[in-house]
Amino acid sequence: MDTAPQRPPPEHPGRGFHAGERLLQARIGVEEELAPIGQRVIRDHMPEQHREFFAQLPFVVLGAADATGQPWATLLAGPPGFLHSPTPQRLRVAALPPAGDPLQAAIRPGARIGLLGIQPATRRRNRLNGVVTAMDGGGFELAVLESFGNCPKYIQGREVAYLEEGAAAAGAAPAQWLSTPDAAARELIASADTLFIASRHPGEDAALAYGADASHRGGPPGFVRLSVAEDGSAALLLPDYAGNRFFNTFGNLLLEPRVGLVFLAAGAPAGLLHVAGRAEILEAEDAPALPGAERLLRIVVTAVCHRPQAVPLGWPAAFQPSPFLPAA
Repeated sequence: MDTAPQRPPPEHPGRGFHAGERLLQARIGVEEELAPIGQRVIRDHMPEQHREFFAQLPFVVLGAADATGQPWATLLAGPPGFLHSPTPQRLRVAALPPAGDPLQAAIRPGARIGLLGIQPATRRRNRLNGVVTAMDGGGFELAVLESFGNCPKYIQGREVAYLEEGAAAAGAAPAQWLSTPDAAARELIASADTLFIASRHPGEDAALAYGADASHRGGPPGFVRLSVAEDGSAALLLPDYAGNRFFNTFGNLLLEPRVGLVFLAAGAPAGLLHVAGRAEILEAEDAPALPGAERLLRIVVTAVCHRPQAVPLGWPAAFQPSPFLPAA
C-alpha cells in the first residue's frame, strides 16, 4: 500500500475519525458502519471509570513528536496516583522524561501528547490524546481532546510494579544512540512479545482534536521480524492482527509515515529501546506471510536509542499469553 501523501476527504474539527482513518475504513468497507460508533465512543472528556483507572497505574505510555516532527514512544513511571484527573477534562502527570529520553524536550505548553494507560495484569487499557496546558519541575497537565477505551486483545498478562524512588537512576547507563540496531538491540527485538508505538496526525490546526497517539502491540515472542542489509540498514516487519478497525495508528501513518516504537527489556529496573523509522503499510497479499496478520507494517529504521535500566519498573520476562494470539 502506498504511503505517499494521500488526497482524502477534507478534515473536520471535533470528535470522530480523521481522514486517514476513514480512508482505511473505506478500503475494507466499514466506514459507514464505524462513523456513528466513533462519534459515540471517542469522547472529549474522561469518564469516571477512566479517571479512576489512570490513578491506579504505576506507568503510562507517552507518544509525542520531537522538534523535527519525528514521533517517539516512551514510558513514564511513578507510584500509583502519579496520574491524577482533577476534572473530566484534565489529567495531571507527575513525571517528566529524564535526560537521555528522546522526548525530554517535547513536553511543553501547546504540545500534542498521546497517552496509553495499560494494566497488563488485568489486560485493561484506555487511551487519551490531549494538549499540554501547563508544566513545572514535577510534571505537566493535559487538556483532554480525545478519550476512549480499547479491548484487551493481544495484551500479555504480567505483573508490573513501580520500584522505589531513584531505582532506575542508580543503575541506568547513559543513553546510546545508534543509526541501526546493534547486537543487543537485535536480540531484544527478536524476543519481544510487547511494544508500544507512537504516531501523529500532521495537521497543526488548533481546532482539530487529532494529534499524537500512543498504542500497544503484542504477539508471540518474535512476532516482530528484523532484517539487516549488508550495508547495515535495518527494517522491521510488524503484523497487524484483527482489531477494532478504528485504524488510529495506521490512519496517522497514511498521512505522516514517520513512526516511533519502544521495546522493554525485562528486569527491575526495565530497559527501554526506542526505535524511530519510516513506515509503509502492506496488505497481506503484498507481504511475506506472518501468522494471523491481516496486513503488515514495514518500518525502515532511521535511529535507535538504547537506555538500559531506564525506567523504575519491574517488568518480568514471564507472562501469561493472551488468549487472542494467533497460532504460531
